[in-house]
Amino acid sequence: MLSKASAAYPSPQLKELMAFAMAKDQVEVEYAQYAKNPNRHLYLMEEAAFIGIEMKDASRCEIRHIAVGIDCRSSGIGSRMIGEVIKLYDIQQIFAETDVDAVGFYRKIGFNIKSLGEKYPGRERFYCVKTLPSK
Repeated sequence: MLSKASAAYPSPQLKELMAFAMAKDQVEVEYAQYAKNPNRHLYLMEEAAFIGIEMKDASRCEIRHIAVGIDCRSSGIGSRMIGEVIKLYDIQQIFAETDVDAVGFYRKIGFNIKSLGEKYPGRERFYCVKTLPSK
């Protein structure tokens, strides 16, 4: 079950978890963006995982950040968080940009993958998108 992050500052556990999805020195900056930007939403699944999204319009969202703690990986938490976000916002299209480390996760749960090439020196990036049927 997802719960929306509401604390003024991230807990030490959340900071550690968020550092899996971004540079450590960016954690507090990004957390503040979730608090300030009305289109961004940060959800926690206990202290085990989190997902940060940005609504692009009423039925499209971008996964800005997602991470699952080391002890809970490969347990389905990541795909459950995405599923809950899709239901919560009645999403018809969800997308993310990622690197080679996470592209297999998105492919496994039904996202279409397109290489964006080497956007950063030595780092190939991928655009991952999942379009859901209209209701």
